[in-house]
Amino acid sequence: MYTIGQISEMFRIPISTLRYYDKEGLFPELKRSGGVRRFGEKEIEALRVIECLKKSGLEIREIKTFMEWCAQGSCTYAKRRELFVRQEEAVREEMYKLEKVLAMIRYKEWYYEQSMKNGNEDSVRSMIPDHLPEEIQKLYDMANE
Repeated sequence: MYTIGQISEMFRIPISTLRYYDKEGLFPELKRSGGVRRFGEKEIEALRVIECLKKSGLEIREIKTFMEWCAQGSCTYAKRRELFVRQEEAVREEMYKLEKVLAMIRYKEWYYEQSMKNGNEDSVRSMIPDHLPEEIQKLYDMANE
């Protein structure tokens, strides 16, 4: 068993957030000893899922619904799976957006490196939009899709 402080350190989550999760019912079987919360393996696994779902874009009320489904047992497997299917798609969309951002950043790094070598942007500008070196062209195209 772990204290709230230990869990806070382990997951790098503020104690206040863990208390909020508990207040919202996300740890329905959390044990207390002398008023002190005691986190076991079940709560640790729940916290891993909670943090995953949060990072995937779900709000606490939606995560709470998921946790309620878990408590209902096997009759909610389909709902739970569908939630993860939806979140996978949301994460993939976000990753795609970030790949475009990264492509623009890498393109601009090259752009300014070349501009510094040349002392101005003229020669680099003359290559835009479709006369860039092959790898840089791919970055430019991805960034501007």
